[in-house]
Amino acid sequence: MFALVDVNNMYVSCERVFRPALNGRPVVVLSNNDGACIARSNEAKDLGVRMAQPWFEVRHLERTAGLVALSANFELYGDMSSRMMSLAAEFAPRQEIYSIDECFLDFEGVPGERSAIGRELRRKVLQWTGLPTSVGFGATKTLAKLANHVAKTAERKPGHYPPELRALAQRLAQVCDFGRLTAGELEAVMQATEVGDVWGIGRKTSARLNEGGIRTVLDLVRADVATLRRQFSVVVEKTIRELRGTPCMDVNDAPEANQQIMCSRSFGAPVTELSDLIEVMSQFASQVARRLREQGSVAGAVHVFISTSPYRRNDRQHAPSATLPLPQPSADTRVLISAAVRALRSIYRPGFNYAKAGAMLVDLHAQAPGPEPGQGSQATLDLFEPDPQPQAPLRGRAGERTDLMSALDTLNERFGRGAVAVASATRRAGPSAHVSRQERRSPRYTTRLEEIAKARAA
Repeated sequence: MFALVDVNNMYVSCERVFRPALNGRPVVVLSNNDGACIARSNEAKDLGVRMAQPWFEVRHLERTAGLVALSANFELYGDMSSRMMSLAAEFAPRQEIYSIDECFLDFEGVPGERSAIGRELRRKVLQWTGLPTSVGFGATKTLAKLANHVAKTAERKPGHYPPELRALAQRLAQVCDFGRLTAGELEAVMQATEVGDVWGIGRKTSARLNEGGIRTVLDLVRADVATLRRQFSVVVEKTIRELRGTPCMDVNDAPEANQQIMCSRSFGAPVTELSDLIEVMSQFASQVARRLREQGSVAGAVHVFISTSPYRRNDRQHAPSATLPLPQPSADTRVLISAAVRALRSIYRPGFNYAKAGAMLVDLHAQAPGPEPGQGSQATLDLFEPDPQPQAPLRGRAGERTDLMSALDTLNERFGRGAVAVASATRRAGPSAHVSRQERRSPRYTTRLEEIAKARAA
């Protein structure tokens, strides 16, 4: 039996922990440059605010409906996520962290009544972190994910279910255990749930299924697997089998390394100068290099892109990209920045108002182990770097780079990200158009001592 634990409206809930006055009010969290709504409270959803909707389209709701908009505070959200995940991990022997606000738990062999365990898990997370969660139990990961959806829907929109299911929906709110339902009850819940709400069924697939007469989860469960596999893919087949109770996916408590690592951002104002783009691209390359080393990989190529804004209709449009293979796979920040900047220079054109940029590492491989202590290694030379000093020990350029990057990561972890950086990635003094606009960011209450919440006497 699996469980999916999910924080309700994660980003908004993190903000409400430290600002209780936001409870009950419509709240949205904006993207890095305050450009789009990336999280919404239930009250904001009820106002019709869509996910990823540009902020300028709903800004009038500040005045007319009391909408509160906050800049993204990812440092706070990440720390709160770590606390929640640590608490959830106490309830089962195996945990797979699926996203910043979701994790799967494997309850095989765990004694006790699952609904009671789910309520205790929810109570403890709420008490210790202030974050509200929903818990769904199912015989497969897809069923657990669907049960979690039902737990949320039953709590937020009980009227979604027909009158004959209202009493059942009340039982399933917040914590939903499909294992406790009779076959008839489970079929009734599936009949009341749209097929597009199933994990793994995207918008396009859902539309095609609807065209074929499959509109509810129950329709999908009863569909012919072989026919749908021919029309769609093996993914849909696995989804159906999971919905029927046959596990096709296990909890992965040792997730595989990412096959691509990307960092991108929209700018607070148009960027036109190459020097500004070099600075931000160097920062992006530094970030992806750090994440690359964290998972113990090296990259074989660097992909970069820049683009103008499609919302600025009077601007000339330009959205080029380039991929630069490396002479040899590397996780060295200096090598990756150099490649990113060279690729950027090849696609930049003056006269355009660039609104977004990004850097992505591709062709990733596990980093080969270094030489045994005390042993030399054959250095692989780079034609664009100076020759090593003759008197240097025969240790190899790769080993020296690894030590240098390890020292860089250690210093930044101890003294704060960006304490030590490559010169081109260092933010210049004065205003900068490409710096993320975060005019509405709340304090980083849990990770910055100078921003910690202060109690005041009444």
